Amino acid sequence: MVSVQKIAIYCGSSSGLNPSFLKEAYQLGETLAKHSVGIVYGGASVGLMGAVANGCLENQGQVIGVIPTFLKRKEIEHIGLTELIQVDSMHERKRIMFERSDAFVVLPGGFGTMEEFFEVVTWSQLGLHNKPIVLLNWNGFYDSLVQMFQTMVESGFLKKENLDLVTVLKETKDLLTHVQNYSPSKVEKWLSEESI
Repeated sequence: MVSVQKIAIYCGSSSGLNPSFLKEAYQLGETLAKHSVGIVYGGASVGLMGAVANGCLENQGQVIGVIPTFLKRKEIEHIGLTELIQVDSMHERKRIMFERSDAFVVLPGGFGTMEEFFEVVTWSQLGLHNKPIVLLNWNGFYDSLVQMFQTMVESGFLKKENLDLVTVLKETKDLLTHVQNYSPSKVEKWLSEESI
């Protein structure tokens, strides 16, 4: 059983066009707060980022935001957080979010969300960490991405066992049970000695 005290949430600073995503994000924050699990996220007060933070804060949860100085105005920093860390770069933001989190959860988002997601998946593939990574596939948002993973396997660019590095869940209610009972996959290093 994994001790999960803080979860990094990667998601959009936009709300998207499906109003259910905002509701789901808020409810996720609320659920984490009620189970005494804190959030580490990008520090914005808008979009899904704001919704998940507010859901946690409004239920007496702990939320740490990490925001680059140059994004403070664009992403409209959240001023009601437990802690707001200002950093100089996106790299530093991702590093701090990684270090402060026991698991990673990906909600709907755009390029920034994908960059954060793929970095922690790649680090897991390289054996740099063994923390749980969960893709919350609300309303099938990530169906085509999950299909792309299968295409990568079928095309010989990804080992089938690497698919186990990411758990795809359709419903938030399964999240905490999964991360708390997570057992890391024993996946071979991505490069074997004979392939070097």
